[in-house]
Amino acid sequence: MTQTTTKPDVRPADARFSSGPTKKRPGWTLDALSGAVLGRSHRSKPGKARLKLAIDLTRKVLGVPDDYRIGIVAGSDTGAVEMAMWSMLGARPVTVLAWESFGEDWVTDAVKQLRIEPTVVKAGYGLLPDLAAVDTRTQDVVFTWNGTTSGVRVPDADWIADDREGITICDATSAVFAQELDWSKLDVVTYSWQKVLGGEGAHGMLILGPRAVARLESYSPPWPMPKLFRMTKAGKLEEGIFEGETINTPSMLALEDYIDALTWAEGLGGNAGLVARADANLAVLANWVAKTRWVDFLAATPATRSNTSVCLKVVDPRVTALDEAGQAEFAKKLAGLLDKEGVALDAASYRAAPPGLRIWCGATVEASDLAALTPWLDWAFATLAADLQPA
Repeated sequence: MTQTTTKPDVRPADARFSSGPTKKRPGWTLDALSGAVLGRSHRSKPGKARLKLAIDLTRKVLGVPDDYRIGIVAGSDTGAVEMAMWSMLGARPVTVLAWESFGEDWVTDAVKQLRIEPTVVKAGYGLLPDLAAVDTRTQDVVFTWNGTTSGVRVPDADWIADDREGITICDATSAVFAQELDWSKLDVVTYSWQKVLGGEGAHGMLILGPRAVARLESYSPPWPMPKLFRMTKAGKLEEGIFEGETINTPSMLALEDYIDALTWAEGLGGNAGLVARADANLAVLANWVAKTRWVDFLAATPATRSNTSVCLKVVDPRVTALDEAGQAEFAKKLAGLLDKEGVALDAASYRAAPPGLRIWCGATVEASDLAALTPWLDWAFATLAADLQPA
């Protein structure tokens, strides 16, 4: 490896740009967990109070409508999505959208596990399918709002019918707390603590609108239902789940960390403040990409670029001239060099995504750290590209 440029003088103060678990809020220390209810039952009065506080803060920060239920569930975002799919799908035709790895997972669930013969609409990495062509009026729809592994998000929810007969199930795990969600168009919203707010793993959030509740109380799926997925009893919603009476035992330590993150977010002005920080972070990288020839966004259209999981591709002719394995190896070395220098940790693209970099820009990241990172990106590329043959 030939080093051709001088290393930048300034390093990011915090090099954690992982897309999940993501960086903790600025100023976080272990002292933030001092209020955790430990060594007590989560069903004790203080335990239930902390669980309810997390739900109430979630509603306040995100602006969740009063008639939507908010529940803490097992299995991270995956558990929340599958809880909704197993409990609600099969009542009517279904369309499942996929333009990245996790959307593909929901396709697999619908096709191979539930076997409900859905309409599957796909697009390649960096692209969105034709959303206007999706029948959101008569069919149930399952989709990701922000493609964590592709850096592509839906620009809005205008494509979802107001007079829909079905329900929408939205995996919003890398969108929530960073992008504006149109709650009137979303009947089920899911996410996990370890994404945008930098919480701890293993817990998911399930938000149900009135239409989703109506589906649960009027429809019983034909397949066996695991205990962790059961949200009704005798045909009625188990309301306790959405008041903090979790189906399984939660980590009260992780819960306290989530409460701390929500409290920080509330102090920023709630969701609007979080969105502003994420947008400002994206702008740092966008300004750099605009003047940098060797790199570009994976997202083909500016309006669909994620402001959280920002995915970048190497477009220098010396790299694109390599075969697929060679491009993947170059991207691996690029991320490895950044990691070795301690300036960007966990910045490689997702294992199933096109080779490149993925840099988290959610609200817990500081714009100053991204600004300090960009010269290092140029240095790392120049260092590795010096060994390549001219295109």
